[in-house]
Amino acid sequence: MDVSLTLWVLTILGLCALITADFFIGGRKPHEVSLKEAGIWTGVWIALAALFGLGLLVFGGGAPAGEFFAGFITEKSLSVDNLFVFVLIMGKFAVPAKYQQRVLMVGVLIALVLRAGFIGAGAAIIANFSWAFYLFGAFLIWTAWKLIQEARAEDQDEEFEENRFLKLVEKRFPSTGTYHGTKLFIVENGRRLMTPMLIVMLAIGTTDVLFALDSIPAIFGLTQDPYIVFTANAFALMGLRQLYFLIGGLLKKLVHLSYGLSVILGFIGVKLVLHALHESGVAVPEISIPVSLGVICAVLVVTTVTSLLASKKQAAAEAAAGEDVRV
Repeated sequence: MDVSLTLWVLTILGLCALITADFFIGGRKPHEVSLKEAGIWTGVWIALAALFGLGLLVFGGGAPAGEFFAGFITEKSLSVDNLFVFVLIMGKFAVPAKYQQRVLMVGVLIALVLRAGFIGAGAAIIANFSWAFYLFGAFLIWTAWKLIQEARAEDQDEEFEENRFLKLVEKRFPSTGTYHGTKLFIVENGRRLMTPMLIVMLAIGTTDVLFALDSIPAIFGLTQDPYIVFTANAFALMGLRQLYFLIGGLLKKLVHLSYGLSVILGFIGVKLVLHALHESGVAVPEISIPVSLGVICAVLVVTTVTSLLASKKQAAAEAAAGEDVRV
């Protein structure tokens, strides 16, 4: 897809306008986000993504639109996995409920800016080194196997571990031990101090970059168009804040999510390897975007259904065990 500089500028300005509207309408005043509000805004962001995809269909054709929807759904499903870590971060830093939406908004913006750098680097590598497809494919297959191993691990009580960047910030810059509204810095006894609000925002933003290590190669396995990669990531990330509040209580019930994500990553990894072989002149079949989109959607549906059934069965077993104890 041939994207002019003008279209890039207009797209970025449009995304900035949407983010600004989101902030002034729903995120300017600190408050506890209700399920109704989260549901409405989640629907809004999904509708906006759908409209953008339809725009690609009208002006760019079926191939770019298909790549966008496949990329968006993949990035959205992988971002749900991020929410588990966000819950751990919020708990570790004891973020008051009314400030959580502000933390997520700024943290996601930091993540989006950092991901743009990853996307630019990925596009440059693929454009100049065709062997990168083998590397990306192998990495995704390895990541898929690692996800399965983690899902099968008995110890599910995870704790958030600060990354090196965050530890360096906390070490070099003095901070307060309490929140001061949404302020990032305060002056106390003549000293300029960070507040936990800034630290937790950095934690959200920089931790998401670690997830980009698998999500960026994954979407490049579906499309090599930097414009589609960027917009799919942008729409997937920008609705993440509302999704956090909407399905926060359901996260523990998605017990098979890691298995589903591992299947998706492994599938895209194989797709990348096949594409690399094809580019090298080897006569191998390639996996089309419609097939990719169908597989991704099917895996997510099956994973969600089996997760909810398993959670329901476990809840019933725990309730029965509790009744036996009382008897």
